[in-house]
Amino acid sequence: MKTIVAAVDFSNATPGVLEMAVGQAKAFGADLCLFHAVESEPSYTAYGFTPEEFPAMHIYQEEARRRATTKLDELVSQVKAELSNVSAKIADGSPLLALLDYLKESRADLVVLGTHGHGAIASILLGSVSEGMVRKAIVPTLIVPALPE
Repeated sequence: MKTIVAAVDFSNATPGVLEMAVGQAKAFGADLCLFHAVESEPSYTAYGFTPEEFPAMHIYQEEARRRATTKLDELVSQVKAELSNVSAKIADGSPLLALLDYLKESRADLVVLGTHGHGAIASILLGSVSEGMVRKAIVPTLIVPALPE
């Protein structure tokens, strides 16, 4: 095992994902990449707007990416105290699709991600990246339950 990807969303699932991913990376002497996806901007044309007519969404998107970069950098610094071979990747788009694309690109051997334990109705309405990964997994997938809030 050479490359492990830990998908983080900065929720209460993230500490468990990091703990498990770091432990696996140490055990296998693997590189660890912390991955986060920022949802894409909605299509303006569907609502009859151009980006110039509705700049708030673009500003929001830039701020979301900036905050995600800051948080990811903090996590990398935290993990580097235990593991020197750690990197980060931020992608744009649907978290599930972006993660699947990155797993192919990076030739990862394992992906570690969290689950929030929402019920069936929430999964249907909101979707679930962990559920999608189990269904569409292209590499071994380790699902870590979120810590209680």
